[in-house]
Amino acid sequence: MQIELIETYLDLMETRSFNRTAERLNLTQSTVSHRVKALEAVLGRPLFTRNKGGTQPTAAGLRFHDHAKAIQHQWHEAARAVETAGAYERSMRIGLQHDLAAHYAGDWLAAVRKELPGTSIYVEIDYSKQMNGDLAAGDLDLAILYTPHHLPDLHYERIGEVTYELVSNKVTTLADVRPEDYIQAVYSPAFDRLHRLALPHLSTAPIASGETTAIIALLTKLGGSAFVMAPDALRLTRSGAVSRVQGAEPIPQTVYAAVNVRTRHAHQHRRIIGLLQALLND
Repeated sequence: MQIELIETYLDLMETRSFNRTAERLNLTQSTVSHRVKALEAVLGRPLFTRNKGGTQPTAAGLRFHDHAKAIQHQWHEAARAVETAGAYERSMRIGLQHDLAAHYAGDWLAAVRKELPGTSIYVEIDYSKQMNGDLAAGDLDLAILYTPHHLPDLHYERIGEVTYELVSNKVTTLADVRPEDYIQAVYSPAFDRLHRLALPHLSTAPIASGETTAIIALLTKLGGSAFVMAPDALRLTRSGAVSRVQGAEPIPQTVYAAVNVRTRHAHQHRRIIGLLQALLND
């Protein structure tokens, strides 16, 4: 069975439109129709019905969905294995939350290379939403992220926690922080909820970002107050660039590991996750 048939079917399950799928896959509508008919011929069942109300999956089309995603994931794994054949025993594509990269990527990957010398590693630095999608599509083998989406094929586990602290180069106490000088951090929906509960008067700032690097750059250029990762707060206060804001409690952020359910017990996945968990808990 050609993987193109599976991927066309999966896209059509999302769009419910032959025209939209043709646009997204850069195909003609007749090619999409041909691929769907070819897949239906292999399975011996119609997968979609088309009428004035649009395109809808049949009962067989709905039942095939989880199996098609599994086939797609296995195909991507097989393709990556073939690409690196002869160089390494295995390959891994890992996603890592933006804010964790600066402080953990180096030590983590050094430990991974030492523990798993026969595994080649590619690391993608990204946001949780994109990594959840890439995992579900089989484009990542493992992701370390802030926000799980609890998709059916994915397994999530809590592996640690990081904290963010309020610093400022304008004021020293929380009572003196003004909304107009505040740079709002939105690192995740969970972080945002805690922030709104603790500091509702600072939750409508004129400028916001979801990445510590950008927050620090804005803090340096514009001046003001903002939550940054605890190691950055320590570095910046030691340099004299900012001071910690007295009266402001740190905000915790849970870190999750995410893998496909079929690989959650795989040895190399467990080793890679365990190595970062040890760093987070150190």
